[in-house]
Amino acid sequence: MKEVFVDVKGYEDYQVSNLGNIKSLKSKKEKVLKPGVSSSRYLTVALSKEKKPKTFQVHQLVAMAFLNHIPCGMKFVVNHIDFNPLNNNVNNLEIITQRENTNKKHIKGSSRYIGVSWCKRDKKWRSDIWINGKLKYLGLFNGELDASEAYKVALKEIIK
Repeated sequence: MKEVFVDVKGYEDYQVSNLGNIKSLKSKKEKVLKPGVSSSRYLTVALSKEKKPKTFQVHQLVAMAFLNHIPCGMKFVVNHIDFNPLNNNVNNLEIITQRENTNKKHIKGSSRYIGVSWCKRDKKWRSDIWINGKLKYLGLFNGELDASEAYKVALKEIIK
């Protein structure tokens, strides 16, 4: 894939590429910035405007430039398809809902059902659901299917 750079909106002295690189145009010679790694393992860069630096996550900049992502709190988020937060190639990014991202049904877990996990301590199936950014405990169940049903009931209540 050929690397393509476009301006970072609001920070016209910088450009972001479809491969996840950020460069500065401030000096006579363009310079690709070396990103840092945040505590949450995402690549970050500091961009300055009017001598005020602001830190951005690289995947957010790529998604805004190439996927028309508009940051909107936690309603829609940028997901790394291969689960590697260091791979910011536009082909590895997708815009999904926060609920899809927290369900992580594509990640191998202890249960085949969303919102269900095996609790080793209690030797039972546990069910939880995320509501407005908070994890709500739904209970412990003898059967995996019973725990899944509790999740479905809670989800229907949210959708109403």
